[in-house]
Amino acid sequence: MKTHFFISILGLFLSQTLQAQEKTILTIDRAIDIALHGSYTVRSNDESRRAMQFQYLYRKAQFKPRLDLNLYAPSWDEMVSEVSRPDALPVYNSTGSIKFGSDLRFTYVLPTGGNLALSGELYHQNISTTFQNDYSTQKRKLAYSQFGIAFNQPVFTKNLLRENLLQAEYRYKSTELYFTRVQMNIIYEVTRGFYDVYRAAYEKQIYEEQLKNSQEALRIAKLKYETGNISEGDLLSREIDAAQNDVSLLESAGKYERAKDEFKLLIGLNMTEEIDIIAEMEFETVTIDLQKAFDQALYNRLEIKESEFDIKLQEIEVDRAKRESEVKGIISAYYRIAGLSPNEGNVMDLFRSSFDNMAIRPPNRGVTFTLTVPIVDWGRRRNNVKAQTIYLDRRKMDLDHLNEEIVKEIREIVRTVYESEKRFRISQNSKDIAARSYRINRLRFENGDITGQELSLEQTKLSQVQLDYINAYVTYQLALANLKRKTMWDFENNRSYLIDSN
Repeated sequence: MKTHFFISILGLFLSQTLQAQEKTILTIDRAIDIALHGSYTVRSNDESRRAMQFQYLYRKAQFKPRLDLNLYAPSWDEMVSEVSRPDALPVYNSTGSIKFGSDLRFTYVLPTGGNLALSGELYHQNISTTFQNDYSTQKRKLAYSQFGIAFNQPVFTKNLLRENLLQAEYRYKSTELYFTRVQMNIIYEVTRGFYDVYRAAYEKQIYEEQLKNSQEALRIAKLKYETGNISEGDLLSREIDAAQNDVSLLESAGKYERAKDEFKLLIGLNMTEEIDIIAEMEFETVTIDLQKAFDQALYNRLEIKESEFDIKLQEIEVDRAKRESEVKGIISAYYRIAGLSPNEGNVMDLFRSSFDNMAIRPPNRGVTFTLTVPIVDWGRRRNNVKAQTIYLDRRKMDLDHLNEEIVKEIREIVRTVYESEKRFRISQNSKDIAARSYRINRLRFENGDITGQELSLEQTKLSQVQLDYINAYVTYQLALANLKRKTMWDFENNRSYLIDSN
């Protein structure tokens, strides 16, 4: 019994707490600000952008110096080794080795596309050999030290270092443009979601008014039925209207709650948070210079800049295809000094003797010039060049088509702005007229000049005009937002939207 009482008190407390929870008041600017900082869409796309940024930095770092250290700690192996003998069959001895040491290599990438490497190696090794003839074993300890420099430079070909870096830069810039475009799309989606909630709230008010009017009409019908001025069928029709309007209100309330939940999910608010939408129904007429809209769209649209980067990347592919069968050369050179300990002793003595041996041992050195001259490739280069050139022409064609599509798109958006504004002004006037008409006809219904069915038709007409009014308003606001997104220009304040966004 006490448990049930405690649960009841806890439920009452939670209910009062939820009722006392303050609503978050959202304007369109506030909603956009929340979405740009906390929505899933923004955060997920920002993570993708950051990943691409680090990918670019990774590729960029590949062309910078690097220092590598390898440790043998230890390197151990035992195996059977074949030993060839002149005028006799080979013998197979068992050899074992355990090595401790390291090598250090510093590689500097040259601006010409080659590299210069400095290296050093030190290791201590224990070697044992078991001979096949009598299975006796000999062991030896040695130390090895080596220091050297190596040079490698491609010639007669393009600097791949600069080309790869340029390619990575184009891809990174294209990714940055795409992320900015995603942000603009998010702003538009938030605007659309905001006005979807506002429209749902307005529709709920319409159905509340419609239910109230139908209930009032039912009250009057009951009075008229009691005095014998209307038939029972007319009274039942008013009851049906009131019941249907009650259901319509319930559906619109559910639609409103679903719209709020979807909007909270879109902008990144907690689903349990209560929100309310504020928007101004009145607005100043926006004058749109169609030519300026074309110019700003063609200058600012990020899709165009992304297509231009695609063309540059494809030009690199065409150039690479042309170089597929070109004459190529590589110049490589090295110089190394090495020392091997000839004496037995402890580790320090072995390394000391290897350094002494390094001073008297002749250095290892060499220079190689390799020239690759293609003779016949059976049309591989020619066909690859043709394929990559076709891809390049296709990208240029896509860019030209994109420009035409943008002009068509802007023309349609501007037309929608003007049409929706005119529809809103007409609907605004029609809404006032329909409201006055309904009040007049309700008085006529009370006086018995019209039937309940005629009053119901007037109510339906009023509700439809009110719905047309809110739909025209939302269509106008979304058309303006879409124009801003597609031109990157704020015609309401006559300024660049890109600057304002930064």
